Amino acid sequence: MGRGHGAKSLAMLGAVSFICLSLYASRSLLPPAPATALVDDRKPTVGAVAAAGAFLDALDAGQRASAVYDFGSPRKPRWSNLPVTFVPRNGVRLGDLTEKQRKLAMELVAAVLSKSGYQKIVNIVDADQQLAVQHGQAGRGRRAMFGADQYYLAIFGRPSETKPWMLQFGGHHLGLNVTVIGKHFVLTPTHTGAQPTLFKRDGKNVRPLGQENDNGFKLVNALDEKQRAQAIIGEQPQGDLYLGPGRDRRRLPPPQGIKGSALTRDQQRILTDLIATWINIVEPDAAQARLAEIKRGIDDTYFAWRGPTENGSAVYFRVQGPTVWIEYAPQGDTDHIHTVVRNPKDDYGVQWLQQ
Repeated sequence: MGRGHGAKSLAMLGAVSFICLSLYASRSLLPPAPATALVDDRKPTVGAVAAAGAFLDALDAGQRASAVYDFGSPRKPRWSNLPVTFVPRNGVRLGDLTEKQRKLAMELVAAVLSKSGYQKIVNIVDADQQLAVQHGQAGRGRRAMFGADQYYLAIFGRPSETKPWMLQFGGHHLGLNVTVIGKHFVLTPTHTGAQPTLFKRDGKNVRPLGQENDNGFKLVNALDEKQRAQAIIGEQPQGDLYLGPGRDRRRLPPPQGIKGSALTRDQQRILTDLIATWINIVEPDAAQARLAEIKRGIDDTYFAWRGPTENGSAVYFRVQGPTVWIEYAPQGDTDHIHTVVRNPKDDYGVQWLQQ
């Protein structure tokens, strides 16, 4: 084979490989949310317990030992948004599961979330798969920093309709913690992030944190000049999450920004919609009750902003109220975002555990 022919063949091989990787990255590697409830005509807790049981029954003894921890295990707060090669995760790795086990794992995740919340999780993982392909990480197994295989699922406690237990699911840009205590599904603390923040799947644009971004800009641009002067606390965005992963015990700072009582009713409604973008990730009945609780304290809830007010800019914003803490922070630019949602009074379900 001549040198020119060989070079042409290598070029063609490279082009084919690129196309294959692009197609690989343009589809989701996770199953969609179940079309119907796992347990028809029953309460969400029953469905979640059934999904947990089905998943655990599908594991072998070694996998089950890796997946399940005591409810009070000191490993519970050891979740992160960093690549799993930097910070090891609790539980079993999706990439080590069979197709059936993986499907059951994601059905369990779906069982504690709303349909839109589960789709958000899928979008975050799919974005990370895009990142894996872009950085040549796809197919590197456990050595990969990014990708859909690099997410872990753990259960703390024995899944029960009455006793507390928790599902923890996460990897790069995701730290999902849902504590189930009877009918209560406690989402906090949870980290959602995205990189890239815009990609194509099946020919359609996907923005994992698009609503969070757009609702933030909608609120800041609904303020009048005087209100905006109160809300904007800095010209440059803050890149670090004040209460991100690993900061469970960090003391809350004094509230900053504009207070909810200084907003009109329409502006309060936009603030509520912004908060709901995070709250509605979890099971719908629990989300509705949680949002009602937050609305009762909306007058004492603050909205703070750092950065420009033109949508498309890199900005930081924060919501701080009696029972809610939300942060949205760019990591250098608009294509890499970290967010966190907490409840200062009920992270990991402590409020309900005391009752």
